[in-house]
Amino acid sequence: MGDESSTLSEAGTAECGSGKGSGPQRILLVTGVLGAGKTTAMRALEDLGWEAIDNFPIRLLDRLLETGPGTARLDDGAPLAIGFDTRTRGFDPQTTIARVKSLLERSDLSITTLFLDCSGAELERRYNETRRRHPMSEDKPALNGIVAERELLEPLRRWADVVISTSDYTTNDLQQAIRAHFSQTTPPHSTITINSFGFSRGTPPLADLVFDMRFLANPYWVEELRPQTGLDAPVGDYIRRDPAFEEAFARIRDLLLLLLPRFEAQGKAYVNIAFGCTGGKHRSVFMAEQIASALREAGFSPTLLHRNLASRAADLLERSGKRGSQ
Repeated sequence: MGDESSTLSEAGTAECGSGKGSGPQRILLVTGVLGAGKTTAMRALEDLGWEAIDNFPIRLLDRLLETGPGTARLDDGAPLAIGFDTRTRGFDPQTTIARVKSLLERSDLSITTLFLDCSGAELERRYNETRRRHPMSEDKPALNGIVAERELLEPLRRWADVVISTSDYTTNDLQQAIRAHFSQTTPPHSTITINSFGFSRGTPPLADLVFDMRFLANPYWVEELRPQTGLDAPVGDYIRRDPAFEEAFARIRDLLLLLLPRFEAQGKAYVNIAFGCTGGKHRSVFMAEQIASALREAGFSPTLLHRNLASRAADLLERSGKRGSQ
């Protein structure tokens, strides 16, 4: 959808039940003006666990849902999202409305219609930017096709339960709007993973946030601490005595407590946080443990991994480095 944007306007409120179980089969009809973001919406619904069928010949809707008792259900009652637009053969808004009205009489179905709208000026900009021809403009400017399509779709727009105008939304904004209206459950926390690692073996490839702990005093250079790790109390006590530790820990903790809820609000499923030091045995391990503990106290449930804790190569790298820079 590029920089597809959206202002939210509702003609109704979508039900947000569980989607599975003994209740009616949830059906969401997704339509709207071409270029308003139907493909983005369908993908977002699929991510939310909906069975998604895009570009469906809406004249076949009755046949799709023709059933005996219970056979309308897909995947044991998984909600079904059906996308269609003016390109569908035989498309007619009034006929579609009449067809859906007849289906609404069935007690085994719960049908909601979502209409995606967008201002003419924004649609024209998108068509010019992508150099795509509007299907209804023929050999005329895109604006002609946009106006003709809007006039054709007006009855369906007025009748829809939910209307989302994407004029001012980014793609991510539209995805969030879809989640807000049609998520089947309360959005879960992001899956948080905290890694400790040694820079000697490279940065974890999937890390979203990387913190370099090499500014802290290095326990490796203390003979009795060298064979120990950041999991051992004497190593932790040594690192805590570094004047920079307490402030650094507090700032990193507070930054994560600020960012993690915002990542969740953006729908980020996985957040990988990495703490590195030279060998991945002392400073990074201790800081990762402390941050994981602080996040648990704040209500998060991070998974903690120590990538290089048992690595013999880490010892060799520590030994070969210059003490002042390690």
